[in-house]
Amino acid sequence: MDKEKLAAALRGISGILVTPYDREGNINPQALRPIIDRATAAGVHGLTVNGNTSEFYSLSLAEAERMQAEVPAMVNGRAAVIAGIGRSLVEAKQLARGAKKAGADVLMVHQPPDPFCAPRGVKAYLEGVAEAGELPIILYLRNDSMGIERIVELASLPGVVGVKWATQNPLLLAQAIRRTRHLGVNWVCGLAEPWAPPMYGVGARGFTSGLINVLPERSVAIHKALEAGDYSSANAAIEEIDPFEVLRAQELGGANVSVVKAALNLMGQEVGPARPPAAWPLTAEAQATLEKLLAGWGILGGRKAA
Repeated sequence: MDKEKLAAALRGISGILVTPYDREGNINPQALRPIIDRATAAGVHGLTVNGNTSEFYSLSLAEAERMQAEVPAMVNGRAAVIAGIGRSLVEAKQLARGAKKAGADVLMVHQPPDPFCAPRGVKAYLEGVAEAGELPIILYLRNDSMGIERIVELASLPGVVGVKWATQNPLLLAQAIRRTRHLGVNWVCGLAEPWAPPMYGVGARGFTSGLINVLPERSVAIHKALEAGDYSSANAAIEEIDPFEVLRAQELGGANVSVVKAALNLMGQEVGPARPPAAWPLTAEAQATLEKLLAGWGILGGRKAA
């Protein structure tokens, strides 16, 4: 994918694909086909494999490699393919090399969860991944405690084309955007649809979404409204999906993936459970609320309406 098309995709919706499992608990990548078809038909700009909604840290390295090997062919050029990269530097390099070979367009590097993670160590980590993968990089920033100077330094590294901002700190995001404007780095709302309006307000463009697995049309409508500067319509559309996002935030966020997978299963799209340490199954109350919500959207038991 050329630079202009990739930049446009980064300013769009970065959909995070679930990882389907079969009845024996093994990964089942081909079950993503109808999800990918729906998302691309709706106009989702980028699809991420091995993201957090993909249960990246619950997958073995071999499973993560297989997912990133099979997804690009299913997408088949209809959207940018974003490959999640992480774990030890040795494994991250292996994933990065495999992602390029499989046809991914860009690498999304998870912020290392190591409890003794040094900012300059993150820099060395990113440089190692970039060298191995030879693809553009999106930095996934979930913790901004390193401060603005280090954040700007990381965003300024060669090969970094975007930063997925996943902290509830739009004021610091605004500083980062101002200080890197000359670099052409795209700052993306990494906290999905509900946080997109305030982050758009300080200069971010595009947002991540797990909802695209279930109702990509809603995500696309929100993106179109934001791009048009129609915050009223965007906020109204976000209010309609808010009950879904509230369910995902339950149990300290441990229901995030579980609600998406439970919804897909209720729609007749079997993707299996969410693996521990995610919350599974949903509580009886959450399950009942989800069923009522999907029925109201007209998609309980199948794709009856958008």
